[in-house]
Amino acid sequence: MIDLLRSRRSIRKFTNAPIANNLLETLKEAALRSPSSKNGNPWEFIFVDEPECIEKLSHAKPHGAAFLAKSPLAIVVLADENKGDVWVEDCSIASILLQLTAQSLGLGSCWVQIRKRPHDEKQSAEQYIRQLFQLPENYRVLSVIAVGHPAQSRTGKPVEELQTEKIHHNQFNLRDS
Repeated sequence: MIDLLRSRRSIRKFTNAPIANNLLETLKEAALRSPSSKNGNPWEFIFVDEPECIEKLSHAKPHGAAFLAKSPLAIVVLADENKGDVWVEDCSIASILLQLTAQSLGLGSCWVQIRKRPHDEKQSAEQYIRQLFQLPENYRVLSVIAVGHPAQSRTGKPVEELQTEKIHHNQFNLRDS
């Protein structure tokens, strides 16, 4: 696991190569194995591989989503908010597990934040996606995970760049920035 964390970086450029079915099935299994509070499993996932639909997803928000248009796969991570009061945390865990699983399969990924992001002056990114997929009102969208074969090579951060000052021992010590 630590090797995955050491090498993982967000990938926003993908090749045109399709993702093999066995890899898709592994991603689906990883999503469904994601832990959740009280085993409530409020999360659900929309695996989107239709280019027209992915193109529409790339317009969910004005910044940080355009690269989705060239992704072969976009996974919408959502939850029934009536099934748990910590759906945000549960979906966050599922999102990062999807990313780490993608990394372990030789795929790249990038998290696109949707919750609490605007689509435009009148609508949130979440409302935009809710309309796009005709989601019931009790379903909330946390993120979209772009996945594909990397068309860029990015190395993990060296250990020297880690912010070790953010680790505290037995008590919190406020330091000058």
